[in-house]
Amino acid sequence: VKKVMLLCVLLVTSFIFSSCSPIVQGAAAVTTVATMSNDRRSAGEIIDDKTLNFNLSNIVRKDTILEDMHINFMVYNKAVLMLGEAPSIEARDYLEKQIKQKAPKIRQFINEVSVMPNSSYLSRAKDGIITVQVEALFLDQEVFHPAHVQVITERRTVYLMGSVTKREAEHATNLATKAKNVDKVVKLFNYLLVRPAKEIERDNKRKVEAERRAELEAKKTELEAEQTALQQQINELGTN
Repeated sequence: VKKVMLLCVLLVTSFIFSSCSPIVQGAAAVTTVATMSNDRRSAGEIIDDKTLNFNLSNIVRKDTILEDMHINFMVYNKAVLMLGEAPSIEARDYLEKQIKQKAPKIRQFINEVSVMPNSSYLSRAKDGIITVQVEALFLDQEVFHPAHVQVITERRTVYLMGSVTKREAEHATNLATKAKNVDKVVKLFNYLLVRPAKEIERDNKRKVEAERRAELEAKKTELEAEQTALQQQINELGTN
């Protein structure tokens, strides 16, 4: 009986998750679209970076010498940051050589792979928590859009990439240092002299729209108050 009940629970749970998956996927799609619309890269550049990241990971996975190594990549505007651990200097050099030979479209290559044993799964999980904390801090500020800065953490060192102004870079760095258990923050930014004109224009339009909505809400509240007062007067006249 217990086995039958357990099977029923599993089936119901599976049904619930499968039913919810379109909603989750839909929410993820909306988030992705919102992020892309605020990204300072073009849609084509974003796709190129994602494709390059995928290809780099494949190079490691499909090489028998590299497949057991723990290697991560972060790509922004074809600038590649490579992180992780290699068992020897020779292995790290071989890895870099393979990457440069098989991915010639790389604009800039930054090799931060350390010669040491692979990090533990616990260490990687803690790094993931740090990354989430930093990204959460980026959400709660108005100096730059979170889509402007990419974050990755390796052995408690936070790496930041993106196209930002110096003011935005300093603010992002200061926020990242506030996350728990961060040892160091490394800035790998492409610096802009000023914010893009289209972005400023878009933000100004949003500000005007927000002010207009606030005015309409205030007017609506005022009219509702007047309507309530008039209704009270009508009720009082009706009782006299």
